[in-house]
Amino acid sequence: MAALILNPGAAAQGRFDYADLRGGLFTPKTVGGVRSMRDGEHYTAVDSGRIVRYSYRTGERLAVIFDRATATPSIDFTDYRFSADETRILLSTDVKPVYRRSFTAEYWIFDTKDGSLRRLSTGGPQQQAAFSPDGHRVAFVRDNDLFVADLADGAERRITSDGRKNHIINGIPDWVYEEEFAFARAFEWSPDGRRIAWLRFDESRVREYNMNRFDGKLYPENYTFKYPKAGEENSIVELYCHDLETGETVRIDTGGETDRYIPRLLWTPSGELAFYRLNRLQNHFEVLLSDRNGATRVVYDERDERYVEHADRSTVTFLPDGDRFVVRSERNGYMHLYLHSIRKGFLKQLTDGQWEVTAMLGVSDDRVYYLSTETSPLRRDLYAVRLDGKDKKRLTGGDGTYNILPSEGFRYYISYFSNVETPERITLHAADGRLIRTLEDNAALRDTLVEQGVPVKEFFTFRNSEGIELNGYLLRPGDFDPAKKYPVLMTQYSGPGSQQVADRWTMDWTDVLAQQGYIVACVDGRGTGFRGESFRKCTYRQLGRYETEDQIEAARYLGSLPYVDGSRIGIYGWSYGGFMALNCILKGNDVFRIAIAVAPVTSWRFYDTVYTEIYNGMPQDNPSGYDDNSPIRFADRLEGKLLIAHGTADDNVHIQNTYEMAAQLTAHGKPFEMRIYPDKNHSMGNARHHLLERCIEFVKENL
Repeated sequence: MAALILNPGAAAQGRFDYADLRGGLFTPKTVGGVRSMRDGEHYTAVDSGRIVRYSYRTGERLAVIFDRATATPSIDFTDYRFSADETRILLSTDVKPVYRRSFTAEYWIFDTKDGSLRRLSTGGPQQQAAFSPDGHRVAFVRDNDLFVADLADGAERRITSDGRKNHIINGIPDWVYEEEFAFARAFEWSPDGRRIAWLRFDESRVREYNMNRFDGKLYPENYTFKYPKAGEENSIVELYCHDLETGETVRIDTGGETDRYIPRLLWTPSGELAFYRLNRLQNHFEVLLSDRNGATRVVYDERDERYVEHADRSTVTFLPDGDRFVVRSERNGYMHLYLHSIRKGFLKQLTDGQWEVTAMLGVSDDRVYYLSTETSPLRRDLYAVRLDGKDKKRLTGGDGTYNILPSEGFRYYISYFSNVETPERITLHAADGRLIRTLEDNAALRDTLVEQGVPVKEFFTFRNSEGIELNGYLLRPGDFDPAKKYPVLMTQYSGPGSQQVADRWTMDWTDVLAQQGYIVACVDGRGTGFRGESFRKCTYRQLGRYETEDQIEAARYLGSLPYVDGSRIGIYGWSYGGFMALNCILKGNDVFRIAIAVAPVTSWRFYDTVYTEIYNGMPQDNPSGYDDNSPIRFADRLEGKLLIAHGTADDNVHIQNTYEMAAQLTAHGKPFEMRIYPDKNHSMGNARHHLLERCIEFVKENL
């Protein structure tokens, strides 16, 4: 069964191409660099190199706090942070990326009282600089060691001294923690600014991965870093705490098992050090508290027969009373909020239903603020509920996706809203949802979309052969004629917990194809997110099986539509989506005419421990789960046209994946096109446009 709603296609008034997309014709305006000030009545934002203060109550612009044009020296900053008393601003400049989230930078301190500007340190680039809560110091990492700078006299104190590349890391995560647990700073200040806790990574036994970096050099540089592949050794991670007043360093008891993860550390409002602990298989999650001597106790324990979803910072929120905390958990099959006590354990479930809390934003005045899918798994809305689980209120209106930036104390919030018809609209609200001011409505962009005949996504559902309903969308040409037959390009990602079919505004290269006579389709199959634990975790220990089946069945369904040419269906994907595109054209070679796979995983044995093992188990225990759905094993089945692309400096999905795939295709005499981008990482950097322009031409030539 299927439900497909077709809106009348408006005739295209313009004919845009990829150059228009690349040139920024369809780029929405935004309000960037927003920070709530401590009084909860004002916020700052970045405007053309200036940090400007605004009123939450009225939305009016009040004052320029920092202006790079008049600063001495003049500096270009990419980010900023206030000290607790807001008399100093920490500015990051000369930013050089390391991996996805990490970077080195030169930090500057701007004094808002006297207008002076000085370097944080002259000892070389720093990482992850952060003010102490009392505003007297700044901690940072340099060359894998943790330092603290005293702002009164500029003196630097070296907290650790054993940092060494590819051996010991202090205060920042190793590669796999940064990538999969999604953080770049591995130290945290205590609330009083007296103590600092950090993670120490001993990656000595982790095996190395080597990449050639060319960059116009006579001899390429051999860049080596530690990358733990599935089933291999991880870093040994320890937790330490240093008292800046006494100079004492304490090692925190994290348990006797070292083959485990510590994916977060944080401090409670009352000054206790807390941290998360996950076992290697990631099906046992705990929250522990430490006393000043390093002794620890478990205050929360959760187990799952498959896995506990990645624990992020909003998984646990401690309340100011020093006892209660809110946990986001899917223990009942959907991600919901639960109130717990350090002393008494479980107290109350705060939210419930066949929908999910996607983020917890904060607690204020006995109310918990969160985003959820209650109205639809395709949407996100802001809600508030009391800590007794009563008086739940939806604070946002209108169908679409909301991202929320709350003020300190949650008296106000800034909403970033979009849906498939509406590019980002940014508005300022009181905590009860009342509109105060529209900050940016992107009205000019909306007019441009109409003038250029940009197609609008149309949602549909269909049931696969097992009767499971799947969500999808279509992009049809603006001059769509239901009497004609159109080729279809399917785009997807399909990874565990991901979502591509959502009621939000996006625009990419596939819109160009839709405008030029192709139907673009996307289906979120089994394993994707925000539809409950059973739907997402059904792919456990067999990544690629059900996802591929669903994409093939979706293609057959689309091919049955009266306006689709079922012999002209292709599929595209990047990363996990590239893995899927390969599997689909190989296992569904009677359905798919072309495939484009960018930076694909071709064997999960080549990917990292944290991501792969949570979803597929250990390769030593589940070899069939790793091999049965590896596209390398099915290279002999290629019948259609294939474009595969990869960057040589991809630190995430190594080019080894593409080379192994190419070797098998070559061995079986299968023709294919391969694009290799020297010195480009997983996102392809400034070669992305070159690649996507080729993708458009490849589709037009072969589909």
